[in-house]
Amino acid sequence: MRSVVQRVRDCSVTVEGVRVSQIEKGILVYLGIGRQDTEQDARMMAEKIVHLRLFPDEEGKMNLSVLDVKGEILVVSQFTLYGDTRKGRRPSYDEAAPPSQAEPLFRSFLQEVERYGIAPKTGVFQAKMEVAYVNVGPITLLVDSKKAF
Repeated sequence: MRSVVQRVRDCSVTVEGVRVSQIEKGILVYLGIGRQDTEQDARMMAEKIVHLRLFPDEEGKMNLSVLDVKGEILVVSQFTLYGDTRKGRRPSYDEAAPPSQAEPLFRSFLQEVERYGIAPKTGVFQAKMEVAYVNVGPITLLVDSKKAF
């Protein structure tokens, strides 16, 4: 499982002209699911993300998690995180899980986040989405459950 995690404010997802999700202060998670991913990857990814220290404390140091600041989480399914661009100009998505495998693991990730007391907002699985946000910092991290990076 791979994710791009960004500290945001005023984040929203729109599908076919309708805003389907919105958060204020929190984190935006683009979540990619690979063919080799399991429930264990969903648990590990959720635990890592909710505890990442991305928010400033009273001294301005990034010492607080989204849990500490009572922030929100918006999760967007993003199979293109498994795009392989090493050969040619068209990315290969062979390592991305097919929708029938990815959607249950996406839902599992959301349930794991909920275990920490955060009700995650989401985009629409497999929809063409428009994601609008302000990245504060800017802070953007890559997280991989296999620790490939």
